[in-house]
Amino acid sequence: MDPLLPRLEYDERRRRGRLLFRHNKIPVRMLVPNFFTLLSLCAGLTAIRMAIELRYDMAVALIVIAALLDGVDGRLARALKAQSKFGAELDSLADFVNFGVAPAVVVFVWGLGGLRGLGWIAVLVFALAMGLRLARFNAMIDVEKPKWQSNYFTGMPAPAGAITVLLPLYVGGLGLFDVQNWPVLIALYTLAMAALLVSTIPTFSGKLLGERISRDYVLPAFVAAAALVALLVTYPYGTLTVVTLAYLCCIPVSFLRFEQKLQEPVAQTAADAGTVRVPGEEAPLDDLPAGDTKH
Repeated sequence: MDPLLPRLEYDERRRRGRLLFRHNKIPVRMLVPNFFTLLSLCAGLTAIRMAIELRYDMAVALIVIAALLDGVDGRLARALKAQSKFGAELDSLADFVNFGVAPAVVVFVWGLGGLRGLGWIAVLVFALAMGLRLARFNAMIDVEKPKWQSNYFTGMPAPAGAITVLLPLYVGGLGLFDVQNWPVLIALYTLAMAALLVSTIPTFSGKLLGERISRDYVLPAFVAAAALVALLVTYPYGTLTVVTLAYLCCIPVSFLRFEQKLQEPVAQTAADAGTVRVPGEEAPLDDLPAGDTKH
């Protein structure tokens, strides 16, 4: 019998017997981020209903709202110091529904229903990739990394994956041409987004903007946010198309910047070690071992 099994069984029983909350009374501030998470979950589930009813405009709007709420609850939890294991588990569940299941259903009902089994396989792979991406994210939370690497995600983040996979629907909504006539291309694009979700390509994180901004940029930031909301309300498909294409174009840039950052410690170490010698080049006299001289 494996000697580790009794220990693992003991740890499992201890984990299951642990209370969800350590105190009988929970501060209200601990519940506020979870309310936003539940609101985002309601938005994602309602988006599925809208897709079934062929109301794609509402489905897309609700997924975008869920993505915005997902960004709010995490920052709110950090600001209020209300992080909890319960909140983390609830957030992962909501992310899988909002950004894995809901977009998959929308894409299938809108553009892949004609492919039947093949179309379903494409969106199924996307939803599974989203679940695997979230599981990997949770598993890597406790992994120690250099501080600068916190500015990058490993692979495409969940909200971005949900927004980008709907790009064919945005383009179709512009009315320039009928995207639904190319279901195979839609399926291939969906699989490509699934591959980005589970890839190890570094992508920019919101932390790159920092926790604080200069006082001079406060009003311009408000104006830019208001302009973005106005564009989303007035020209939703055009705005989402531009934003999605811009984000996809940023992925190679983030990869190159990440690689440059990785090379910086190596270059710094080489500089601290002294002059790097080129094969065949004479070494300085001071670097020669004792007893060796150049004639």
